[in-house]
Amino acid sequence: MNTYQGIETRFVSPTNHRGSRVIATTPGGHKLTHQWAYELGIDGNHYAAAEALRAKLDWPSIKAGGSTIKGFVWVVSVLEA
Repeated sequence: MNTYQGIETRFVSPTNHRGSRVIATTPGGHKLTHQWAYELGIDGNHYAAAEALRAKLDWPSIKAGGSTIKGFVWVVSVLEA
């Protein structure tokens, strides 16, 4: 049986001190900030942030993703049978 978790990503505008970035979070409170890479585009940056958090948490794989009003949400397998 597979068990799934969600990762939500959202864009954060640049400030006087920090560049553009994407913040990835889980409902459990895990968080990661990914610096914006212009060569990746919008979808690519959000995916890269989710993938970095998935790897940090040692979860097996991202299964699907989609846009929301606030950013993107990614379905992640956390336990694969």
